[in-house]
Amino acid sequence: MTSFLARLPCSRAEADSAALADEPFPGLDPQPTLVAAETADGWELQLYAEGEPDGALLKAFAELAPSSGSEPTVEALDDEDWVTLSQAGLEPADIGRFHVHTAEHRGTERPGQWPIRIDAGLAFGTGQHATTAGCVAMAVRLAKRGAKRNVLDVGTGSGLLAFAAHKLFPKARLTAADLDPVAAKVAAENARLNGVRAGRGPGAVTMLAAPGVEHAVIAGRAPYDLVFANILAGPLVALAPSVSAVVARGGHLILAGLLQPQATKVIAAYRAQGLTLIDRSPTAEWPVLLFRKEAPANRRAALRGARRETAGRGWQIDTL
Repeated sequence: MTSFLARLPCSRAEADSAALADEPFPGLDPQPTLVAAETADGWELQLYAEGEPDGALLKAFAELAPSSGSEPTVEALDDEDWVTLSQAGLEPADIGRFHVHTAEHRGTERPGQWPIRIDAGLAFGTGQHATTAGCVAMAVRLAKRGAKRNVLDVGTGSGLLAFAAHKLFPKARLTAADLDPVAAKVAAENARLNGVRAGRGPGAVTMLAAPGVEHAVIAGRAPYDLVFANILAGPLVALAPSVSAVVARGGHLILAGLLQPQATKVIAAYRAQGLTLIDRSPTAEWPVLLFRKEAPANRRAALRGARRETAGRGWQIDTL
């Protein structure tokens, strides 16, 4: 049967919202494959279907990205693997000492650069978007201040930030979690491709499927001297109490995924938890925020707070 690809421009919030949906097309079996891709022009939803999508499916697809203001484009595909196709347009990205690439578009790293292969597929984070690149750049600057021993990546997507942390802090214990179990599996495979050992000790990474910090392993490993959270402004505000609670005294928190007009609310939410904003990226549209914490961590409060915050998963949608 011929496969078809439908494309639709979308916003970052619409891309994240579509990716979080457990069943974006209720009643269809099998479910079409839905991918959110970072492109040179922004974000795009891609729908891969066996057989030509009918009007009802295309209407449901278009409703996932009302900001596009256009109808989906549809094209028939040759007999090729859709994951390869979904990454065909992703060019290598150079972020300081890092050269991020896919298997199909490796490019050439400069002398001294660290290559990171990201076969994103169903997960976010290829290094092309300003939020991902900004988080990596902030971590590079932070690494100049000293080593980190215990790192958490909340909303890991493809795992890129965890892998960058592994290069910057090779003796650190890494924990990476994503709300989407598929993303956690993709990140685990990307870890294998990049030679990042799975495990619990120094230099190893544990990949988890978990909303926010609501997982016994995350709570048990706290406090963390570095936490990444590259998600959306709404979830960042909602998760402020629990995420702040697992940051160690003297530890750092890097936040991204917010737009410039949302920064004031996000900063206020974390200042209310006793964190101090010490740096922010100069990017006008997608700021990256760096906080430092002086109060001690509270693992028990973090786990209690996470259960309240993620009850019903109402924090998934960006409403700021």
